[in-house]
Amino acid sequence: MAALLLLPGAAAQNPPGLSADLKLTPSYGGALLTGRIKASKADELMGVWSSLGRARLMKCAPRCEVVRSVPISGSVILSGNSGYRVVLGGNFKVGQKVSVVLRLRQGVVLNVMATVSR
Repeated sequence: MAALLLLPGAAAQNPPGLSADLKLTPSYGGALLTGRIKASKADELMGVWSSLGRARLMKCAPRCEVVRSVPISGSVILSGNSGYRVVLGGNFKVGQKVSVVLRLRQGVVLNVMATVSR
C-alpha cells in the first residue's frame, strides 16, 4: 500500500469535493465494500486497496463481471444491490477497522477508514 502513495502523478490526498462514507460487509472469502463515494466533478474509480491487497471492481448488470473502472458522476453507491460492486478478498471480523485506499483516474488518492459490520 505504501507504494501506491508514491505513484508518479498522484495528487494531494483527500482533496476538497471528494469524500466517501464506506463500510465492509463480510461475505464468502472476503468483504463487500458498501456506501457512497462523492466527487464534485465526473471521475472514475480506478482501483481500491486495503492492507490485504487489491479489490476487484465489478459491474453487475445483468451479471457481475470485473471491470477496469467505476464511473462517478457526482456520486456512486456501492452495495450488493447496485450496478457496481467492490469486493475485497481476505478474512474480516465484525467491528474490525480497515484502511481503504481509493485511486481515481485523475491520479487523486482518497484514504478512508471502513468498519466491518453485518
